[in-house]
Amino acid sequence: MLFDESIQLESNVADSYVMFQYTFPEDADFWKTLIIEERNHAALLKSGKEHFAPVDTFPVDLLSAALKELKDTNTKLVKLISQYQDKSPSREAAFNVALRIEQSAGEIHFQQFMQKKTDSHYAELFQRINGCDKDHEKRIRTYMKNHAIAISKSGS
Repeated sequence: MLFDESIQLESNVADSYVMFQYTFPEDADFWKTLIIEERNHAALLKSGKEHFAPVDTFPVDLLSAALKELKDTNTKLVKLISQYQDKSPSREAAFNVALRIEQSAGEIHFQQFMQKKTDSHYAELFQRINGCDKDHEKRIRTYMKNHAIAISKSGS
């Protein structure tokens, strides 16, 4: 269940960013990079589920232990995507939503795992494969600062 919710989270995050990419063409390249990385995260988890989990060698630290929070975040993202299909957010709102997404338990856990020192061959493999997909929250904040997009109090 953790695998499925974690995979769904990465897919929902990518779907949110796809919407932002099309809504804000001036930021399309930025969103496209994040979309690719989120989809890569989902693919890593799918691969882990298919190849490692059955033999108990998958680095379980990669998955957030907060199943309820993952489910809640996924539910909120699906609702948000639906709302934004009816009425697009402002550019500022989109970036602040992205910050909140990246501050969610599953996303933070993924980043912490990817930066952690490990003795596990499998964990090292996942870290190397994912090497360039680092710290989305920091990149979003930097982009916002460089493009004079305000960070709301809930995004801080």
